[in-house]
Amino acid sequence: MTAPDSVPSRIAEDIIAAGAFVSAKGWTPATAGNLSARIDQTAMAITASGVDKGSLRSPDVLVYDLTASKVQGGRAASAETALHVERYTADPSVGAVVHVHARNSTVLSMVSGPTREIRLDGYELLKALDGIRTHETGIAVPVFGNTQDMDALAVNVRARLSDNVPRFGYLLAGHGLYAWGRTMADALRHTEALEFLFGCELERRKVSR
Repeated sequence: MTAPDSVPSRIAEDIIAAGAFVSAKGWTPATAGNLSARIDQTAMAITASGVDKGSLRSPDVLVYDLTASKVQGGRAASAETALHVERYTADPSVGAVVHVHARNSTVLSMVSGPTREIRLDGYELLKALDGIRTHETGIAVPVFGNTQDMDALAVNVRARLSDNVPRFGYLLAGHGLYAWGRTMADALRHTEALEFLFGCELERRKVSR
């Protein structure tokens, strides 16, 4: 199969709507963040670089050829495209990826400590994450150091997430959250749940001092 020349309208509409959602939440200030969705096994759709996520239009959603490792057309995709590619090529069940610079995610990513992860245990809202059916559980959200070398970071992400532990997202220190799901609705739900839980964790740490 070859990658399509244009983004299917349904997928473009999903990304545009998702951009409006995360922008309204205040999670993508200025032109921060990026969104993508799988088209098929050979291609994904991803937001163009430097675009306000609350003002996306169809031309701002680009086709990226996963087999040829390049964007179709003349515009530049997000500088963090490699991190989206990593998720689609590592896990065929991933259908959408959302990256936000939300406040709780960004702050908590800076205080993960030597474990390089954030533990979330006992919260009822964990049940918003796929496959979790009880609050009597916990997850570890990995934290990676921020870097401008996205290709190297993608390699590190692939290595750390290859342990077959269910994952819903990870943090980049001082940078924000990457979350994903089988559909864009799932990815947005995971993003919203994790951002809320990170806020709870920040407050818990304050009152536990």
